[in-house]
Amino acid sequence: MSTQFVNPIKRRKTRKIWVGDVPVGGDAPIAVQTMTNTDTCDVDGTVAQIQRAQDAGADIVRVSVPTMDAAEAFGSIRRQVNIPLVADIHFDYRIALRVAELGVDCLRINPGNIGREDRVRAVVDAARDHNIPIRIGVNAGSLEKDLQKKYGEPTPQALVESVMRHIDILDRLNFPDFKLSLKASDIFMTVAAYKQIASQIEQPLHLGITEAGGLRGGTVKSSIGLGLLLWEGIGDTIRVSLAADPVEEVKVGWDMLKSLKLRSRGINFIACPSCSRQNFDVIKTMNELEMRVEDIRTDMSVAVIGCVVNGPGEAKEVDLGLTGGQPNLVYIDGKPAGKVTNDSLVDDLERMIRERADVLEKERENLIVSAVD
Repeated sequence: MSTQFVNPIKRRKTRKIWVGDVPVGGDAPIAVQTMTNTDTCDVDGTVAQIQRAQDAGADIVRVSVPTMDAAEAFGSIRRQVNIPLVADIHFDYRIALRVAELGVDCLRINPGNIGREDRVRAVVDAARDHNIPIRIGVNAGSLEKDLQKKYGEPTPQALVESVMRHIDILDRLNFPDFKLSLKASDIFMTVAAYKQIASQIEQPLHLGITEAGGLRGGTVKSSIGLGLLLWEGIGDTIRVSLAADPVEEVKVGWDMLKSLKLRSRGINFIACPSCSRQNFDVIKTMNELEMRVEDIRTDMSVAVIGCVVNGPGEAKEVDLGLTGGQPNLVYIDGKPAGKVTNDSLVDDLERMIRERADVLEKERENLIVSAVD
């Protein structure tokens, strides 16, 4: 609600590509991705996971396709979901050709590991014929042996040299519709590599800290690494790599973009960490409230503050705010709007949040109609 600060982030200008109906690069919003961790041949399980990721806010989902059997399963998956799908393929060019026929929206390959140039050309021709972009993905853990020998260990320069080899192949084949990533599990290496490549190409960049870790540690590492890059305007799509449910990757990705005011979706909660001054159990309230209203997609801010020290100030700067007191006070649009008691606190808050979300949606719809008229 507050407009006190203007977002200082100036995004890098890049070539726009389309992954299905999702634009990546150019002036498009930063897309949030995740990757399935089911057995791709388990069609029902994979479809269910994709749908949960989509419900959580994923714009694009990547699926590993390691075999021809998995390629056929991918075709079945493609027919059952309506979100853009990226096929992750290595080594066997025939898999790429098959999923291109089956409706894939993007091919994640490294041209250098597909094999002979005629095979690479066949994949690129298929991508061109089906209007499919390519994602080049270089990881520190799978650098070419000669680069490992040259640099002694993975370095930002080694990552950039590796990705430039793949770019050169696509350039020779006159295929500019690609995005790329240069990932490492080390934050400093990843950030340095992305900064180097960002100044050398016009293509969009897919950001990630690869193999970042579990839910807590991986979230911290990804937030720092991706946050540093996004702050400098680098990045057109992100994937938060966590040893966790892909839905958690999507949630963290969205929280990251919301915190930098790069995208908005759902509720931005402001909550105090709680102390002995609190007039209700802030932590318990937040845990239950977040679960109850995670289906809300309306862009809105909600403050839950346990006492009157910071409560009124925070509550007046959001769409809906709760301040602990005797009694607890609710503010809507910065103005006192009611009192709530502890015995029905979460129920009352949920009801008021949903009512406020409905009002905001109608106001925004009316603004759109007025702008069109």
